[in-house]
Amino acid sequence: MTEVANLFGASADTGANFGSEIYPGYPGLVVAEGRARTMTWGFPLVLKGKSGQPLKPKPANNARTDKLDSFMWRFSFQERHCLIPVSAWAEAQGSKGVMTRTWPSLPGGEPFAVAGVWCATAEGSDADAMVMSDCCELTADIHERILVLLSVSDWERVDPRFAG
Repeated sequence: MTEVANLFGASADTGANFGSEIYPGYPGLVVAEGRARTMTWGFPLVLKGKSGQPLKPKPANNARTDKLDSFMWRFSFQERHCLIPVSAWAEAQGSKGVMTRTWPSLPGGEPFAVAGVWCATAEGSDADAMVMSDCCELTADIHERILVLLSVSDWERVDPRFAG
C-alpha cells in the first residue's frame, strides 16, 4: 500500500487488506481524497425478489460514461472521483462455456490509474466503481467498452491535490 501511495503522492491508510486480484464485491486499493485506502469494488445495487423481499445487493462494478447522469451514478460522478491503481485488468474473451481471461496492460507492465467513482454504503463502508467508455480500435475484439485509462497528467482532473 505504501508503494502505491508514494506513486500517487497520497497518504497510506494502515491495516489495509486486499488481494493481488480484485473481484466484484471484494476490497481493492483506491486513491481518493489524497489517501490510498481500500474500498469494496462495486456499488451495492439493491434488488428485490418476486414478492418484494430485499435480496442481497449485487455489486455494480462499472459505471458507463453514457449512464453517469443517472440517479445511481450522478452524485458520485459530480462529487466523488477516485483513481483506481492497476497494472492490468481482466476481460473475458471467447465463446460462452470456454471463455478465458485476457489481461490488457500498458507496455512494460507499469502501474497506472483507471478513472473511478465512489460512494458511502449503508453498511458504513465505501464502495468504488470503474468508469468505462466505448472501446477503442485496439480492444474492440475483446470488449465493446474499455476502462477510462488515465495518464499522470489526467490525475489532477480527478483530484486537484495532484496539481503540480
